[in-house]
Amino acid sequence: MSTDFHQFETNEELVHQLANSITGDLGDAISKRGLATMAVSGGFTPRPLFEQLSQCPLDWSQVTVTQVDERWIAEQHADSNARLIREHMLQNHAAAAKFVSIKTQHSSPFDAEKEAAKKLSAFAGPIDVVVLGMGEDGHTASFFPHVPSLIRALNCSGKELCVAVSAPHARHRRMTLTLPTLLRARNLYLHITGEAKWEVLQRAIAQGPVEDLPIRSVLTLAKTPLQIYYASES
Repeated sequence: MSTDFHQFETNEELVHQLANSITGDLGDAISKRGLATMAVSGGFTPRPLFEQLSQCPLDWSQVTVTQVDERWIAEQHADSNARLIREHMLQNHAAAAKFVSIKTQHSSPFDAEKEAAKKLSAFAGPIDVVVLGMGEDGHTASFFPHVPSLIRALNCSGKELCVAVSAPHARHRRMTLTLPTLLRARNLYLHITGEAKWEVLQRAIAQGPVEDLPIRSVLTLAKTPLQIYYASES
């Protein structure tokens, strides 16, 4: 397990430091390769981070952004990660960034895997920055405990960039980047807040089946040090 841990009293402090780290990584990538790629997670937790990133000076025109995972719903839907990213991050300075949505016009994500992978060709190599979240059930990306697609999603020998997921307790079917896609990241972050998620993380760090707490797949297999940013205040 290769992790670096950063703890903050408030989410405001966390967001400020994490935004600085991310933009530093993106700036380095632009300097070295002329462009940068980033995949970010959805949900409630990253909204303040997205808003902070939008105000960070950077050559955002050289940055391409996608989702770590996405609910298979219209982008106008309130639960859409694409909508969250557009409305909270791709504003201000970051409005110049290019956004590649993982979503296609297919009615089912299971019919869309090949087309989604083509759309995500810019992310086939090492992604410069990946920002993960974690649910209180121990899922990250759309790696939900004990779902049928979990074996495919976590297969480190697989060549797939993304796989479709159906979780009985989740409101929507989803498409997620696979574990090997995430683990190729040059800079890998886990952003969590609140004592409940802290307790889940401690259980995940302890030995146990990956199927029970899929975040363990990242904790145990990350070759790039996983940068864990945690604030007790949600």
